[in-house]
Amino acid sequence: MNAKERLLLFALAAVNFTHIMDFMIMMPLGPQLMDLLQINPQQFSLAVSAYGITAGISSFIAAFFVDRFDRKSILLYAYIGFLIGTFSCAFAPNYELLVAARVLAGLFGGMIGAQVLAIVADTFAYERRAMAMGTLMTAFSLASVAGVPAGLWLAAKFSWHVPFLAIGLLGIAVLVIISLAVPPMNQHILEKRPGQKPFQVLTDIFQTPNQMRALSFSIVLMLGHFIIIPFISPTLVGNAGFSQDHIFLIYFVGGLLTIFSAPLIGKLADRRGKYPIFVLFALLSLIPVWLLTNIWPVPLWVVLTIAGVFFVVINGRMIPTQALVSSVVHPQKRGGFMSINSSMQQLSTGMASMLGGAIVSKTADGHILHYNWVGYLSMSLILLSIWLAGRVKPID
Repeated sequence: MNAKERLLLFALAAVNFTHIMDFMIMMPLGPQLMDLLQINPQQFSLAVSAYGITAGISSFIAAFFVDRFDRKSILLYAYIGFLIGTFSCAFAPNYELLVAARVLAGLFGGMIGAQVLAIVADTFAYERRAMAMGTLMTAFSLASVAGVPAGLWLAAKFSWHVPFLAIGLLGIAVLVIISLAVPPMNQHILEKRPGQKPFQVLTDIFQTPNQMRALSFSIVLMLGHFIIIPFISPTLVGNAGFSQDHIFLIYFVGGLLTIFSAPLIGKLADRRGKYPIFVLFALLSLIPVWLLTNIWPVPLWVVLTIAGVFFVVINGRMIPTQALVSSVVHPQKRGGFMSINSSMQQLSTGMASMLGGAIVSKTADGHILHYNWVGYLSMSLILLSIWLAGRVKPID
């Protein structure tokens, strides 16, 4: 990897760090938000899913025009809108306006992930792509090990508004980094075939079984993943007697482990194959999913061990997944396809959050009921994703 490639990945990782932080911070704030805003699990799941559903809609719409423009320009536009939404969260005075702010953030944030992945896929050949994706995923690790603990500390010290304000201010610096470090990305425009119809991206997907299988794989995997995520913190607090003051440790330990595991998993997937590595980590992930969704009062070190393993294996699933899905379409049409893929993933996270919220309930003393049902559903979806992934064939 040369210096320009490293600088590009640093810039994209910085984008992902703030983007992921904005989404992730909502989950551990769950117990605090439910208490301070006097909302129930269903209302909390709506606040979480509002971002995902809106992001999914905006990604879908973006698919019809993003390949006509320089990828850097689209990324800058989307990131500016995302920052406006994040600042709106920081100044939202009540639950209703918080949901509205999440909708605004999702409207632009939904376009970011697809453009980041399209830029990486355009820059790195399939043989090196998992390594690049692994490096990019360290943004998730840093958000967990530094961003979430810092955000929770700010929320506890000042207010739940302050983490969003901090993300917005950091995002202004990231905006400068994007402008300086990301080169123009317009090769796909120069190589584009003339006469392509506006809705060609959908026609191509429906007429290409391989692309349909890749999208189905993404949807099922994200449903299985995010159906349990929003209620991990409330369940640990309500069911396992975990202190709210210790919630940050889950993200710290998990993020610290994935800082080291993500690059190694990326290199391993390039050497051993994306699908075999995905299967390995998907099967391993069944263990912590069962443990987290059937949690009982246990010592702190046990919870942190389970959470650490969970972070490593879900990271291990996503790295080969991103490399595999990005390989089913040629570069000239990759931006549109990845936007549709991002749309389906975002909609899946929103639907999964709402489905999880519809299944679980909360007693007067804070105990979360039926979370184990959510866990069994998640495990079934993960097994289905393994079968679907085996039917996806890379073409580039």
